Amino acid sequence: MKADLEQLLALMRRLRDPEHGCPWDLAQDFASIVPHTLEEAYEVAHAIESGDFDALPGELGDLLFQVVFYAQLGSEGGRFDFHDVIAAICGKLVARHPHVFGDADIGDADEVVQNWEARKAAERQARSDGPSSELDDVPVAMPALTRARKIQKRAARVGFDWPDATGARAKLDEELRELDSASDADARAEELGDLLFCAVNLARHLDIEPEGALRAATNKFERRFRAVESGARARGIALEEAAPETLEALWNEAKSR
Repeated sequence: MKADLEQLLALMRRLRDPEHGCPWDLAQDFASIVPHTLEEAYEVAHAIESGDFDALPGELGDLLFQVVFYAQLGSEGGRFDFHDVIAAICGKLVARHPHVFGDADIGDADEVVQNWEARKAAERQARSDGPSSELDDVPVAMPALTRARKIQKRAARVGFDWPDATGARAKLDEELRELDSASDADARAEELGDLLFCAVNLARHLDIEPEGALRAATNKFERRFRAVESGARARGIALEEAAPETLEALWNEAKSR
């Protein structure tokens, strides 16, 4: 079926029609669909990471529908519509790419990123009534590892950073020692948070995206644990009753595969 954007917008209006629309869609507001937006974004990421490009158009369509839903809510409230959304991103892309749409001379990808961040900082300052911070507009709702990395990158732009990975690695060791010496549950929780923050910092200096690295490690553990379960079933072993050395043997067998 061939379709275009106007058809999608018309479908959205029908879903939100007060008389003939869908009860579920009519019950939603900006806040209630945020979890669905995040879920759809993760499903797009999963399709890409798993190489399932046959599923990717459908997942991207689900994500686009979230944008259309917000635009419909905005239109109903007299705040904005989908055309305003398009105008906003078009204006932003033109303003932040003067080397493409203007006469700025920018040589490589690093300079593009620097120019982009400088313009974003200028935009934050223009929106602020008082002194702005480098950390303004970092969404609190971001996944914790991603937000930590973004906060660190913002601080690094003004020189608040280790010169290289050596300092970040040493700080990680320091936080491990502080975790070991923590005296109670609250202190351990705080020190573990510091340790995770330092791990993100080390990942940043090693040019590793921590959220993706942790997802990959979790996926690897899942594959191996499923193999452990399969191996235990083949031997008639109940995992919860298995001896530690049996579990270790099953794990090593899963790793060897």
